[in-house]
Amino acid sequence: MRRRAMLAAVPWLGPALLLIAAIVAFPVGYMLWTSTRDLSAYGQDRGPAGLANFRALFDIGELGTVLAHTVVWVISVVLITLVLSAGLAQFLNKDFPGRTAVRLAILVPWAASVVMTTTIFYYMLDPDVGIANRFLVDIGLLDRGYGFTKQPTTAFLVAIGVAVFVSVPFTAYTILAGLQSIPAEIEEAGRVDGAGPWQRYRYLTLPQLRPAIAVATVVNIINVFNSLPILQVITGSIAGFSADTTTTLTFKLIRQNQQIDTAAAMSVLNFALIVVIIAIYARVVRPTRQVDA
Repeated sequence: MRRRAMLAAVPWLGPALLLIAAIVAFPVGYMLWTSTRDLSAYGQDRGPAGLANFRALFDIGELGTVLAHTVVWVISVVLITLVLSAGLAQFLNKDFPGRTAVRLAILVPWAASVVMTTTIFYYMLDPDVGIANRFLVDIGLLDRGYGFTKQPTTAFLVAIGVAVFVSVPFTAYTILAGLQSIPAEIEEAGRVDGAGPWQRYRYLTLPQLRPAIAVATVVNIINVFNSLPILQVITGSIAGFSADTTTTLTFKLIRQNQQIDTAAAMSVLNFALIVVIIAIYARVVRPTRQVDA
């Protein structure tokens, strides 16, 4: 009976399964296969390489530092984005004059080109002609322009700030959608029971937002982990790997070192890392856990 039901569902699930195979399974399989090939600087397949590409990858002395940067990058951007977006969503959920205009304005950083937005920040912080540096000098906080994007640590922090800036709109709207799906009776019941604003948010609103926050978190983890434009624009001119994540390391292996096969091995490691990160998040947070209304 069970097998018959599964066979009856195949015609309906078939198109979705074919789509998943085409856009997920095949690229992943091809990526794994490529990581075991000996590729020239121009992508010519010179035969099997076994695990040589992975050995070359782990022979990179700065790999541990790059992995640490990646962890800091993902956790910082996602956590700061969620906190800011939760507060912004609460504000946007209130009724005030001009709310529609404010909601539309919030979308601008998300709708604009990431490269364009990042480039604006890059030139704003230029030590010689940057308007932000000029402002800090004019108000006396700096004696002269500082190269925020020229030093590894400060450039990495600037990149985190830009990533948060472009991630907040999507996340805020996702949480806002969750807020608007919560029945007003829940908030009113908490008010009648004498719960304060923080208590109502902590024990009534926040649990109801679990699905929305889960979606926003997973999407942000994937986007931030794979984010190349922001880091490339802000930290791409810094020598070495002192401000790199695994994604920018992959790009440098291809663009600068012309090690396409090693970059393929790095892509496999990237894929494994993102799967592990999301699995840990799902295990620890349990976003699909039922919430008692």
